[in-house]
Amino acid sequence: MTSEDLVFDFERVCAHGFEVYEGTALDVRTVIAGLPRDVRDGFLLEEVPWGRFSHAYGSGEDVPDYLERTRSADAAEAREARSSLGNSVCHQGTTGSVAPLMVPFLLRIAADRIAHERANALALVAAVACRNHWGDGSRAALLRVADADDDMHFDVGGYPQNWSVRAARDAIAADAHIPIALLHDPDPRVREQAACVLAASSGRAREISAALHERFRVEEVPRLRAGLVLAIAQPAREHRHEDAAAFTRACWSDPARSPEVRVAAALGWLCLVDDPAPEDLRAVLDELVTHELGLLMAEVPWIRQVDHYFGAGLTHTLNHMFDPVQRPAFPDTWGEPEGFADDPPF
Repeated sequence: MTSEDLVFDFERVCAHGFEVYEGTALDVRTVIAGLPRDVRDGFLLEEVPWGRFSHAYGSGEDVPDYLERTRSADAAEAREARSSLGNSVCHQGTTGSVAPLMVPFLLRIAADRIAHERANALALVAAVACRNHWGDGSRAALLRVADADDDMHFDVGGYPQNWSVRAARDAIAADAHIPIALLHDPDPRVREQAACVLAASSGRAREISAALHERFRVEEVPRLRAGLVLAIAQPAREHRHEDAAAFTRACWSDPARSPEVRVAAALGWLCLVDDPAPEDLRAVLDELVTHELGLLMAEVPWIRQVDHYFGAGLTHTLNHMFDPVQRPAFPDTWGEPEGFADDPPF
């Protein structure tokens, strides 16, 4: 390709289809697949073709500077850079085409014990790898992978978001050893976001599932236990792991399990199967879903994405799952939690 060819031209796409760019140097999936390990491990940002791709505010050429500043020893500077980066590449529901190229480097920032933005770096990776279903807590959408949609979605520059999301997921799979190790990090925020990242991976599903199960067996933080159940269920749904439905059913039907695990497992089971909700599952939810549990579950990432402002994610999820059309009123204990959840990470 000539230098002129290395510019995405939406008019050309309209005339000839996306096939003209598939597998070329302007296909971000191809670029991610060819990114050498030494470039990723060495943080060799100058070896990455940032300028071929874009975000909401234009060329991705400014991304390396943001990444370097996110590694800053100054906490305020690191936080500001990461926030600006997130706002650029995840903007109003779109994922910029440059976003996948950040993933290997954000994972390495998260693995750096002296970095200030470790958990938020992982949260940004998860955001670019599984977007498009915010606000939908239905059985079809809660654990749905964004690039598995039948319809093509586009960013503000006309680039296919499906390619960007898939490339981000492939980048996670290539470096899955990093978030797997971070499942055992001392910082619970890092552990939580590592599970979200792994659930979005496009490959190594059995290896990731085993790592999530291992962490689930020893995790002591209630909110993280609930999140791990959903993290296990998400790739199992995509890759059709038949044992996951049995695992989630065993969890929600076991009275010895903690309430947050049983409720998360009930949600996971509903997403994994097409069966109508049995009466014993409804009985578990009627018994265990309280105002206090709603507040705890509101901060679980999968539930938070359903309603990340008012802390009512569990209520909305249950409504979406049991009757997405009628939105019936559930028992008072399933009502709106009081107060507000923390602002989203970006």
